[in-house]
Amino acid sequence: MDTDQQPPNPTPAIDAVPTQPSVPDPSASKEQELPNDQSEQQGSKRKRDSNDNRGGRGGGRRNKGKDLGRKAWSRQTSDKRARVEGDQAAKRQKTERGEGSLPIYATEFSKEDIEADQRRPKRKVAVLLGYSGSGYHGMQLSATEKTIEGDLFTAFVAAGAISKANATDPKKSSLVRCARTDKGVHAAGNVVSLKLIIEDPDIVKKINDNLSPQIRVWGIEVCNKSFSSYYLCDSRIYEYLIPTHCFLPPHPSTHLGRKLVESAEQENDLEGYKQRQAEVASYWDEVDEKYIKPILETLPEIVRKRVEKALCIKSDTEPENEASAHPSAQDQPSQTQEDKSSENPPEVQEQPSEENSSKEGDAQQMSTNAAIRTIREAYLKAKRAYRIPKERMDRINEALALYTGTRNFHNYTIQKSFRDPSAKRLIKSFKISRDPVIINGTEWLSLKVHGQSFMMHQIRKMVAMVAMMVRCGGDIQRIVETYGEQKIAIPKAPGLGLLLERPIFDSYNKRTVVDYGKNPIDFSKFETEMEEFKQREIYERIFREEEESNAFGNFFNHIDTFQENSFMYVTSGGIAASKPTKTGPAQMSDKAALEQIESEPEDEVVNNGEEGG
Repeated sequence: MDTDQQPPNPTPAIDAVPTQPSVPDPSASKEQELPNDQSEQQGSKRKRDSNDNRGGRGGGRRNKGKDLGRKAWSRQTSDKRARVEGDQAAKRQKTERGEGSLPIYATEFSKEDIEADQRRPKRKVAVLLGYSGSGYHGMQLSATEKTIEGDLFTAFVAAGAISKANATDPKKSSLVRCARTDKGVHAAGNVVSLKLIIEDPDIVKKINDNLSPQIRVWGIEVCNKSFSSYYLCDSRIYEYLIPTHCFLPPHPSTHLGRKLVESAEQENDLEGYKQRQAEVASYWDEVDEKYIKPILETLPEIVRKRVEKALCIKSDTEPENEASAHPSAQDQPSQTQEDKSSENPPEVQEQPSEENSSKEGDAQQMSTNAAIRTIREAYLKAKRAYRIPKERMDRINEALALYTGTRNFHNYTIQKSFRDPSAKRLIKSFKISRDPVIINGTEWLSLKVHGQSFMMHQIRKMVAMVAMMVRCGGDIQRIVETYGEQKIAIPKAPGLGLLLERPIFDSYNKRTVVDYGKNPIDFSKFETEMEEFKQREIYERIFREEEESNAFGNFFNHIDTFQENSFMYVTSGGIAASKPTKTGPAQMSDKAALEQIESEPEDEVVNNGEEGG
């Protein structure tokens, strides 16, 4: 049982959804009428109370909602937030597409078609859906980008669930999403609430007929008029799939691999470091002996020396200190995303010479680049053949458990300070959900996190932090230190592996059957279809995209070869080791460091940084 307290005075965002939310009652907005003299007396009392509590600048707002009932306050707050978000979205869309043009999801009808369209009753409903986020610019509507909601809205119009008069503006249908997912992130289950025309018994089939196979509507449940999928969601469950080779230590030849040992020696932590890496201590020596040396032995001597120097592989005849002095080819600055794949390694740059200008020199250069490519492919093959031991999995679970409870996750999102109350979030559980599975020769782990709400990039940064601490043999208590005031740069793991499993509406469901006679919002009745969809459209897509792009391998390789101190908190030196060594203009900011490591922008803020995984 979680013993941590909830954050005080939560902001009315998704993290502030109460554990036992009440369903707004339309009748609650009617104020009880009082005799005139009573009203005047109460008005005077409120004025005196306000004056007594006014303390300094802005103090008069302290009791602004004192006399509002709980339901009235909740409705007033929700309405204000919806208006603000709507206004911001409208301004942003006008700027993006230019005044007068329609957003890409809009369907424009002629005035005659709209007038001829028969008016039919609308009902407030919850639409249960699933989708693969590949190829989409996230869940939330965008005037210029392809999104899940954009395709969904277009399908509603095409199926007749939204009238022609409302076909250009989702706000007229009161569309609200339960959870916003980032670009490329998937969902087996998500919910949107809005007003739809659902008198057609085949409406779900007609909607699906107008959607790509990547998006499926599981069902539609009629709700009470005040239902909001955003505010009445109790919690969310996410799954993150990650290859087990992500928990292998950095290669000893990389910048980070060398720093881990150096720091452990300096901090008198060498024995502790070796103990934390005991189950993988000989891994890279065995790989070099089994996979790499046989390739090197087939190369001409001059090519072999070039390859050893470029990849920082210690030869049998080279002194150890000389080998370690060579800059690894993997230590070169980050390249563009197109060049990150292991199938396209960087060419070795040589100083101009007579030999290189000759045909023989060109041939040797080509042989060198081909050999480097072959060796990198051999390393990738070896990593994919890795099978994680139980000791490593136990350590991962220990690290994940440190996230549970109400914590200050300001380091796991963007543009939130330590003192921002909304940075505190409740994590109910986080653990490896099942035994590893082997897909196309690569072993994968499934991590599942159940939380009340999440901030932008939070889950991906949580996964990255655990992977970095475990693979680097760091003290996992460093995770607890990240809840403190010190700001550090935590990169976000690839969005490829993240999937929203389903939102939970337990509190609403307990009341809806009794109070409103409605069906509960429950995904269990669609379990069979959802599992088939997850395997076909989500899991297989994740496995296939990773095999083609090596996204996880590239992500951790960039961390291992990064030259600045930004991520040195994984070493025995702790957070203090991540302070920059350079000052002035030469100093690299945390934001710049993350931009070099990650394949997508860090600072694209949507929905005030809420619910993006």
